[in-house]
Amino acid sequence: MKKIFVLLAVFSAMSLSAVAQGNEPIKNPMLWADVPDPDVIRVGDSFYLVSTTMHLMPGAPIMRSKDLKNWETIGYVYPRLTDSPKYDMQEGTVYGRGQWATSLKYHNGKFYVLFAPNETSAMGDTYIYSATDPAGEWTLVSRMRHFHDCSLFFDDDGRVYVVYGTGELMELKPDLSDVIEGTHQKIFEREADETGLLEGSRVIKHNGKYYLLMISHVYAPGKHRREVCYRADDIHGPYEKNVILQSEFGGFSYEAQGTIVDTQDGDWYGIIFQDRGGVGRVLTLMPCRWIDGWPMLGDEYGKVPDVMRPLKSGEPEKHIVNADDFSQPKLGLHWQWNHNPIDKAWSLSERPGFLRLKTNRVVNSLYLAPNTLTQRMEGPTCSGGIVMDLSHMKDGDCAGLAAFNSDTGALTVKKKGKKLVLEMSEQKVELSDRDKQVTKVEDKTIESVELKQSKIWLRVDADFHPTKGGRFMGGKDAANFYYSLDGKQWTKIGTPDYRMGFDWRRFFMGQKFAIFCYATKKAGGYVDVDEFFYERGEK
Repeated sequence: MKKIFVLLAVFSAMSLSAVAQGNEPIKNPMLWADVPDPDVIRVGDSFYLVSTTMHLMPGAPIMRSKDLKNWETIGYVYPRLTDSPKYDMQEGTVYGRGQWATSLKYHNGKFYVLFAPNETSAMGDTYIYSATDPAGEWTLVSRMRHFHDCSLFFDDDGRVYVVYGTGELMELKPDLSDVIEGTHQKIFEREADETGLLEGSRVIKHNGKYYLLMISHVYAPGKHRREVCYRADDIHGPYEKNVILQSEFGGFSYEAQGTIVDTQDGDWYGIIFQDRGGVGRVLTLMPCRWIDGWPMLGDEYGKVPDVMRPLKSGEPEKHIVNADDFSQPKLGLHWQWNHNPIDKAWSLSERPGFLRLKTNRVVNSLYLAPNTLTQRMEGPTCSGGIVMDLSHMKDGDCAGLAAFNSDTGALTVKKKGKKLVLEMSEQKVELSDRDKQVTKVEDKTIESVELKQSKIWLRVDADFHPTKGGRFMGGKDAANFYYSLDGKQWTKIGTPDYRMGFDWRRFFMGQKFAIFCYATKKAGGYVDVDEFFYERGEK
C-alpha cells in the first residue's frame, strides 16, 4: 500500500492519533462539518444518524457511533435518484434540492427512513426505504405524496403516522404503502409571534406521552431561533408547548433543529445543529434533562456546553472525512459524487492504486461537470490535497481540486493545445429558481502558471475559526491554495484567504473538497489521482 502523504507544519495542533482516545472529552461541535437536519436513534449499544446531502450521490448517509464522539459513515440509503434527468445535470440540476430532512426509525427488527425531496410535482413525492442492516442494501417500500421535514412514527398499538410541516399529521397504512385518506389533522396552531415556519419535526414517545420537537423561527423582541417541544397524552392532541433550547454557542448564532436520544443506561442527550457559515451546519451534543416531564436541553443554565464527558472510553478514533490512497476495490464511503455519476467514466481498477476520472461529456463549467468527487471540509481547520497524473489530458480538458460551493475557489489544470497551465480562479454560479438551470457562471482567473511536467500536487487549506469582535462573530471561512512540483516545496497561488460562503438559495451546503476532470472541447481524456491526503486541526 502506498504511503499516505503527510503534511508537515501546516497546522500546529493536528490530531494524528488513530488509537483509542481514553477519556478525552467530547468537544462541541460534536461534528464540525456539514451534517444538517439530523435524526438519531439507538439500537442496542450503537447510535445511528442520518443527515441531508441533497444533490450528492449516493444519498442519505447513515453514520454510526458507539460513544457519541467517534462517528463513521457505514452506508447510504440509495445509490442515486432517477426521477428526472436533472439528477444527471441534464435539463437543469438539483443543487440545493434532492433528499432533505430524513426521518430514521427502528421497528420490529427493521430500520426505516422516510424523506421527501424539496421538489415540485412527482419529483417531490416521499420515499420510504427499509433495511435489516443499515450498512447494507436498503429496499424501496413505497412512494407517496410530499411531506415537508417529516417524522415517521410507529406507535405501540401498531399504527403508523407521519408528522410534517407546521404541525400536520396523517396516518399511514400498516404496510406503509400509502396514507389512509381522511386522516389529515392539524394538531396545533402556532403562536402569533411565530411568523416563520415551525419545521424539522421529530417525534418520540416517552413514559406514555408524545413529544414533537421542532425548530421555531420566531421574530419578536427578546426571542430568537429556538427548539420547541409539543407534548400530549394522545398523538391527536391536545398539545401543550414549551421552549426547550434557546442558546447561542461558540461565537455563532442560536441553535435549533435536531432530536433527542437515550443511552442503554437511561441517560438522554440532545443532538442539535447550528449554522456556521462556510463550513455549513454543524452538530452539537448536549445533556437532555427531563424536568416536569419536558426534555430540557443544554447545561444547568440552558446553554450548549463547550465539552461533554464521553459516553464510554476506549473507542477507536473514527471520522466521516478521511484521507484515501484509492487502493481499495470500492470507493470509500466518505466520498460522494456531485449529482449522479456516470459509472463508465471513472475507475479504481484500470490503474490499481489510482482513481481514474475520464471526461465523458462536453460542458462549459465545473458546475455541470459529471463525476466531480466530493468530501466535506471540517473545522476549525483542515487541509486536503491530491497528487494527480496529467499525462492523458486532451486539449480543452480541465482537472483539479476545488473548495466547491455555489461560490468556488478552484485550482484547475487546463490543457491548452500542448501546454498545461495551472490556474487559481474564483467561480460563481447563478441558478434558475424553478429548475436550478445553470444560467450564468462567473469565472475569474486570479493567477496562472505554466507547467513543464505532467505530475502535480494541489492543496487547499481551510480555516473556520470564529472571528473576533461582535456578539456573533461568525467564521473566518478562509481558504488558501497551494501547488507543488515535488510534494515537498509548496507555492501559494491566487487569492489569499479566499472567502468561502454558505448560500441557502443555491447549494444550501457547506464547503466541499472537490476533485474534478471535465472536457470543454472533446471527450476522451482522463487524469489519474494518486491519493487524497488530509489533515484536520484540533478543536
